[in-house]
Amino acid sequence: MLYFFQQMLNGLHSGALYALLAFGYVLTNGILHRTNLAYGAMFAFCGQTMILTAAFGYQVLWLTLLAAVALGIVMAFLYAALISHVLSRSVFEPLADRSPNAIVVTTLGILLLLSEASRIAADTHDLWLPPMLAQPVVFAQDASFKATLTLIQLIDCAVVLAAIALAAWAFARSSFGRRWRAVSDDPKAAAMCGVDVRAVFRHAVLFGGFCAALAGVMAGLYYGNVSFGSGLVYGLKILFVTAVGGYLSPPRAALGAAAFGMAESLWAGYFPVEWRDAWMYLFLVATLVLIGAGRDTGKIA
Repeated sequence: MLYFFQQMLNGLHSGALYALLAFGYVLTNGILHRTNLAYGAMFAFCGQTMILTAAFGYQVLWLTLLAAVALGIVMAFLYAALISHVLSRSVFEPLADRSPNAIVVTTLGILLLLSEASRIAADTHDLWLPPMLAQPVVFAQDASFKATLTLIQLIDCAVVLAAIALAAWAFARSSFGRRWRAVSDDPKAAAMCGVDVRAVFRHAVLFGGFCAALAGVMAGLYYGNVSFGSGLVYGLKILFVTAVGGYLSPPRAALGAAAFGMAESLWAGYFPVEWRDAWMYLFLVATLVLIGAGRDTGKIA
């Protein structure tokens, strides 16, 4: 039971990252209603930017490790704001009314661009941050085993919980949340009622970019490295998770993504880890097919 409890604890951290990414992804796609393959690349790009900037600040500017990491975090959020601005104004808005394939192909190109930019900036080398706040916190133990989480894992989980709780509260009670739901349901009707559809969409893309940046920063601080190629893997997982849960509720998408992260951790603890992604993708595809069939049946009825 302690081993099972340890796997559940491990799933809290990965589930927190997935939850934050899913929340931000739904903010954009709930309005766009198009597949955005660039979202995972933004997550990896911001994490890589934080690490590269921290390394530059520490090795070249002679900053302390804490100041270098703080500089990296600031740069990650600045790049997230810049990329979100370019995506919303130069990609999503011009292509929103065209074929869905246009945005899929364009965001795939942006994914490759961001991945290659990260690879070139790092000179195809993996830079690693030193372990930070790695002291274990014991939750349960017996004579031979301890169930633990590190301080950085606990801080990451607490930050995600606070961020999602605050965002969900604001989303439910703020004027932006009401406008977002109106635009997501029917943008033309919302515009006729005086809602600035473009402003809502741009803010949604910006907030989604900040969620990706925060997830990338936390992944970089915990793992010490975020590979420039990991954006595609994370992006596809979030795409499937949110497609299963739907794009109408960011908090519900975050909850489903957290459950997915927990399931991944349990699989890694009890089954061959090299088959984990294949089986988890298969589960998501099967669930999506079954839910999609139920939705189609409901619409016909």
